[in-house]
Amino acid sequence: MHLSRAKADPRDPAALPRLLLTVLAIVLLWPGLVLTEFKPATLVESRNLDVFARFLAGFWPPDLSSDFLRLLGRATLETLAMATAGLALALLLAVPLSLLCSRALSVSALLTGRPAWLADMLRYPARLLLILLRSIPEIVWALLFVRAVGLGPTAGVLAIAITYSGMLGKVYAEIYESVDQRPARALLQAGSSRLAAFCYGILPTAAQELTSYTLYRWECAVRASVIMGFVGAGGLGQMIDLSIRMFAGGEVVTILLTFLLLVLAADQLSSLLRRRLA
Repeated sequence: MHLSRAKADPRDPAALPRLLLTVLAIVLLWPGLVLTEFKPATLVESRNLDVFARFLAGFWPPDLSSDFLRLLGRATLETLAMATAGLALALLLAVPLSLLCSRALSVSALLTGRPAWLADMLRYPARLLLILLRSIPEIVWALLFVRAVGLGPTAGVLAIAITYSGMLGKVYAEIYESVDQRPARALLQAGSSRLAAFCYGILPTAAQELTSYTLYRWECAVRASVIMGFVGAGGLGQMIDLSIRMFAGGEVVTILLTFLLLVLAADQLSSLLRRRLA
């Protein structure tokens, strides 16, 4: 009798908690919408729609002239070089700092079950440095380096290297600690060095996740390179800035399509490498 009633009851037992969470989210979100003067109704006003339509009409057709495509190709290579060089410099700093921050290779944790307080104190400066590096956006670093080294990709490379070293170092350390620790512990117990324990105990199991995140950060670095071009760091961003200032909508849409192809190529490369490492 009771079973038949339970089956016939159409009420969702989780409906009330979900409703309360939804109401709570709206209550927390509403002050932010009021503070930012968020008014979506202005998007569908006739006057704004007319202005927006005329603005979009200026973006067609794309500029496919040979002179512009030659400049676009050079700027695309400059953007890719900026992102790749910045990420490579970031890895030089991120990998050692991630090893210093990680507890995965702690000998004291292997012997006692938890890291010694002295080891944690020694890791604290490395963690603090990673926080400092990633707390300042790359666009701010780019503004500073443009003043220091002048206009051009060098400022963008240094800005990406500093900010992304903090991001990569933090996530790498977390990846080391999230994988199976038993192979590395067995190597350490057998008298292996920490470097060997990392290379043969942790790196093989973490390689796919490390590769995936590194390629994702490279894709982000390409986007960041475009943004930093607006402050004089060169590349596609600087071309977009100049084209917008000259109201050359055809050039802008060609640059945006090129940037879309770059992101698609980065995504395909990431998928290919993940399949190879699986």
